[in-house]
Amino acid sequence: MSALEQAFLGGPAIEVVAKATRRRFTVEYKRKIVREADSCKTPGAVGALLRREGLYSSHLTTWRAARERGELAGVPKKRGPARRVVDPRDKKLAEQAREISRWQKRAERAEALVALQKQVAALLGAPLTTEPS
Repeated sequence: MSALEQAFLGGPAIEVVAKATRRRFTVEYKRKIVREADSCKTPGAVGALLRREGLYSSHLTTWRAARERGELAGVPKKRGPARRVVDPRDKKLAEQAREISRWQKRAERAEALVALQKQVAALLGAPLTTEPS
């Protein structure tokens, strides 16, 4: 059947999804499936459960391990990097380091100016009088 015929019959021309998306299961759903799998007593009942839900046995294995670790008991763990708590002392140290760097640059500039003034005075033959500080 051609795409033109399918268009007239009302069916979709293409049934393939443009981009597959990963399935995500909620904690409640995982708990429910693990409970149901644990309650299965007859041979093949777990396989039937997995087929009915469209799951793999590895899902069940992973979720049982998560339950043993206590990850399915409460609130799901937030994804992403752990948030760093900024210590106010670290902030103050960084600020002081910037200030020290700024004063050091200023002192270097002042020393360069004094050296330049000495060179100019030596060229002009006028000695500089230095006052004790």
